[in-house]
Amino acid sequence: MTDRPADPIDTLLSAHGLRRTVAARLVLGWLLAHPDTSYTHAQLQAALAGDAEEALDRVTLYRLIDRLTQVGLLLCRVDAKRVRRYQAMPSSVHAIPHFECQSCHRDSPLAGALAGTSSGALKASAKDLERAAQTALEALKALGYQGMSMDFAVRGVCADCATSASGAAAS
Repeated sequence: MTDRPADPIDTLLSAHGLRRTVAARLVLGWLLAHPDTSYTHAQLQAALAGDAEEALDRVTLYRLIDRLTQVGLLLCRVDAKRVRRYQAMPSSVHAIPHFECQSCHRDSPLAGALAGTSSGALKASAKDLERAAQTALEALKALGYQGMSMDFAVRGVCADCATSASGAAAS
């Protein structure tokens, strides 16, 4: 008899004190499989309806994403239109500034996005923002604050969506 490796989603749920229900595995699995996209409650419910034998009801999904957010497995952001969006907690959220596309809702750390650019000024600015965020978190920690994260987002339309929109307008 061979031991199967532990399911990483079950491991995450257990490590955060959550039950390993079918619904919890489904929601967390979907969001982990789409780490750069944030979803509204309705978008998440619609996306999961195609994957589930039984669709999650609206209230169950609300409660589940609330629990996953409370334990730090999901990130909840409010977009420019004051709509809550959820995604798997990215490692970049703790202090690195990020760009959130208002069209496709991809979320990218600015440091990573600017690393491939030829502009040294842009790369230096992203590093300066990252250092400032880290310094602010360290200062708050020294004052006794705990469990902090900083969300510094630049919102707009990413280059891919802008190119798609201008291509569609031209034809």
